[in-house]
Amino acid sequence: MGTMPAKKRMKILSYGCQMNAADSERMAGELRAVGYEPTEAAEDADLILINTCCVRESAEDRVYGKIGEVKGLKRKNPGLIFGITGCMAQKEGERLLHRAPHIDFVLGTNKIHTLGALVREIEEERGQHVDTELSGEMAEGLSIARGSEISAWIPIMYGCDNFCTYCIVPYVRGRERSRRVEDILREAAEAVRGGCREVTLLGQNVNSYGGDRGEDFAGLLSRVDSVPGIRRVRFMTSHPKDLSPRVIEAIRDGEHICEHIHLPVQHGSDRILAAMNRGYTPADYRRQARRIREALPGASLTTDLIVGFPGETEEDFSATLDFLREIRFDAAYTFIYSKRSGTPAADMDDQVEEPVKRR
Repeated sequence: MGTMPAKKRMKILSYGCQMNAADSERMAGELRAVGYEPTEAAEDADLILINTCCVRESAEDRVYGKIGEVKGLKRKNPGLIFGITGCMAQKEGERLLHRAPHIDFVLGTNKIHTLGALVREIEEERGQHVDTELSGEMAEGLSIARGSEISAWIPIMYGCDNFCTYCIVPYVRGRERSRRVEDILREAAEAVRGGCREVTLLGQNVNSYGGDRGEDFAGLLSRVDSVPGIRRVRFMTSHPKDLSPRVIEAIRDGEHICEHIHLPVQHGSDRILAAMNRGYTPADYRRQARRIREALPGASLTTDLIVGFPGETEEDFSATLDFLREIRFDAAYTFIYSKRSGTPAADMDDQVEEPVKRR
């Protein structure tokens, strides 16, 4: 009798947002389809993949540290395949190979569907590969190795059209592209059949879903709510300028849609919001918060805040504090502004000194 071939093992390190987590599940599914099984120990892996984030330069620094660690593993195991994917891969491209020649491939944010074939090619021929073309193609029907048996991340769109001055995302994820309603519903139904009871619909700005397809987010929410067997429907992230009354009504009238809206305000000053290119004023946000609380009295309203944006004064910061006292969010994720090279805000005058930002 012949011996069974040894199983190939993969280790995926994922950094960044929920969209990256969803991408990593798809990458794991694509690699399983070509014979890889997960391992916890990087030392045991035949393939190591780092799915990267580059929203902050500190995230890039962490990735470069990991890239250095893998160099030692590759010295012990020359057959180890090592790849970089995600936003930092999209941004840096071939420069990553120049900086770290032990990398075998660099794959951009729109290329998950090519991962299995690329790894097969490297297994047979070795060599280095870079593919960061941002095409409009969205591959459907990918294998997904979900990280949770209870909850599923479901991307409904990719990219962003907002170009907030502090944010690199539109440059590394491309312009907005919405998935077809049918594909989203099919994935939700498959997740439920696989045992998931909760789905979270993902997008950089879910409220603008469907603008390129003649659909809208409110309609999609209602249809996902009707998927047989689903218990909870969540979504993130909403943009204040695009949250329509129809979405609030869909939440109110839905059976399984959680009454939680994460609506990042970022700042309480008109002047700073304009400098951020957010497209709304504090007064606009107040109106949205009022609509939500009138329609959904028990809803949870959470937000994001950036402190120390270029040009921010004590008066601007006080406006944010006053705004927080007024709105009374249920939770807030607060961030110290961090320069992100490649964005307009990084080149603005009046950068706030680090000790001031921290205070």
